[in-house]
Amino acid sequence: MNTFAILYEYITDADQVASHRPQHRAFLSELQDNGQLIGSGPFTDENGGALIIIRLPEPAGITDAEQLMDADPFNRHGIITGRQIRSWNPVKNVFRAPGE
Repeated sequence: MNTFAILYEYITDADQVASHRPQHRAFLSELQDNGQLIGSGPFTDENGGALIIIRLPEPAGITDAEQLMDADPFNRHGIITGRQIRSWNPVKNVFRAPGE
């Protein structure tokens, strides 16, 4: 499996973010059900944004992760103002998939 860290930056309109949050969380639940989501959540400092960590089967690369995350309703509705997707090696892997 290949692991990717996704960093999101959001628009400043909290009401608009909140209006699309249920769809975004449903998308994340689908990733979880598919065994692709390791974890996700917002940053709690004054800078905002969020971190999402996913796993995809080898030989998946950045382009595959981008294509998957393009389907996020936050992306489709213009909530994300910045996105970084980086390949990540969880050396101390406490995020093992069931059965690993």
